[in-house]
Amino acid sequence: MKINIGLKKYILAAILFTAIGANAQQDPQYTQYMYNTLTVNPGYTGSPGYLEASLLHRSQWVGIDGAPTTQSFALHGLLNDQIGIGLSAVNDKLGPSDEVYVDGNFSYTIPVGYDGKIAFGLKAGARVLNIDWSKGTYYDNNDAYFNTNINNKITPSIGAGLYYYTDKYYAGVSVPNFIRSDYYDDIQESAVSSRLHYYLMAGYVFELSDGLLFKPAVLGKIVSGAPITADISANFLIQERLTLGASYRYEDSVSALAGYQ
Repeated sequence: MKINIGLKKYILAAILFTAIGANAQQDPQYTQYMYNTLTVNPGYTGSPGYLEASLLHRSQWVGIDGAPTTQSFALHGLLNDQIGIGLSAVNDKLGPSDEVYVDGNFSYTIPVGYDGKIAFGLKAGARVLNIDWSKGTYYDNNDAYFNTNINNKITPSIGAGLYYYTDKYYAGVSVPNFIRSDYYDDIQESAVSSRLHYYLMAGYVFELSDGLLFKPAVLGKIVSGAPITADISANFLIQERLTLGASYRYEDSVSALAGYQ
């Protein structure tokens, strides 16, 4: 049996970033999520039809101490025509915080219509959080939060997603983690807790010419207590190797992408 392994490496360059808000420690931003969809939606597991590995790095506010950075890795494939399994990991750093996500992913796929498929996905794993407040300066250094570091706080995670796709387009909805947890259990009246993230995604592939594909996509994220965000991207795939494109996050940022696979 022939095994086809696809390895994707992408470098993301920030062009403009404005109006960034902080609402406690929440899931990282996935500017180029379409190249590491497994981290957002477990229903994507095995959907390419071959063993796929992807590696993504994102840097924001380059050159500023404590600026956000995110690295993600995913490996997944099919056990048979219906069952997919995979592993995903994310390392997200922002200021004094460093959080690692590790999840196992599972999907079950059934055919729909002429050439469509719908996959039901589940993911489960753990998150490890470290916060070292000595890495920054704060308005009120006497605040209990800023005098209480977090060291290797482990919390479980369970998520689910639906992913519908054909050769030309896809759509999905997911909640990567249903479990809500407090980050400061030992501090009385703590108000810092994780929130549910709801993701909606869709994309289409236009064949402009032989060897040139145009791939617009959109990702919406809904988080309780925070503004709805939407990422709109437009990428070109040249000769199935070179990717060039750009992404816009509503009232937030613009980014550019260049990649080779």
